[in-house]
Parts: sequence; structure tokens; C-alpha cells
Amino acid sequence: MAEQTASLNELDRQLVLATQGGLPIVPAPYAKVAAELGVSEALVMERLRAMLASGRIRRIALVPNHYRLGYVANGMSVWDIPDVYIREVGQAMGRMPAVSHCYHRPRHGEAWPYNLFAMVHGHSRGEVEQRVAEMARQLGERQRGHDILFSTRILKKTGMRFGAA
Repeated sequence: MAEQTASLNELDRQLVLATQGGLPIVPAPYAKVAAELGVSEALVMERLRAMLASGRIRRIALVPNHYRLGYVANGMSVWDIPDVYIREVGQAMGRMPAVSHCYHRPRHGEAWPYNLFAMVHGHSRGEVEQRVAEMARQLGERQRGHDILFSTRILKKTGMRFGAA
């Protein structure tokens, strides 16, 4: 049993190394990873599910390049949401098509009353402003104020990378 556990831990490590830069862009990415590792696609899927369930990996997600898709205006909308509505509003914002990610953060006194952040993408600053204005209209009294912080440069976003050693 100890050999099997050690083997699975080594397979998990190899699986993380093989996928941390992204899945291959092919019709069957998990099958390709499995072939590279010399295991079955079913085992790759089983190990990924187990690592997700245990929290060893947080997610498997698509990370689009918004700029290549023509969304060159990116604004982090920041919101002052009454605490009683934070979960409801956060979930609703997270489902909005223009929002790529949304999260709850602590306020910092009067200088920073915002506790909900939602990244909004558009083809222009005006489009982002219109989308945020529509979000504010939809929220009504469930928001006490908001602002938009526009990106001024592109930052490469990557998760933690592990070495092959």
C-alpha cells in the first residue's frame, strides 16, 4: 500500500508539473497529458478530482487573454455593499457576463469603504462605465457607492510554478 501511495503522490507531482502552464490546446487535452505521463486518461481525471477535493489544487479554469479578444478596457469596479447583502450581491455579480472575477475584501475605514471588487471588461472605457452604471442600477439600495479603477498596463498573471526537481 505504501508503494501505491508513494506512486500516486509522484503521479500527482508529475501531473501538476505537466499542467501548471496550461492544458494542451487539443480536442482531448486530458488524453494528451495522460499519454505524456504514460497513464490512462481516466487516472488523470481521477487524480485531478482527488486533488481538487482535497484542496491540493484550487481549480481548473480557463484564463482568457482579454486583450486578444478585443477587450482592451479593464476596470476593477469597487463597491460599498452593506454586509447583509455581500454574499447575495457577490454571487449575482460573479454571474454577470461582463465580470471575469468578483471577490469580497475588507474595508479600510473611511478612506476605503469598498468591500466588493468585480473586474469588468469592455472594448472601451465608455463601455466599462456603462456596464458598471447598469450594475449599479440593478443593485439599487443594495449598494452605497462604487468606483472604477482602470488598468494602466498588462500584468502577466500566473499561479505558483513548481520546478521539475
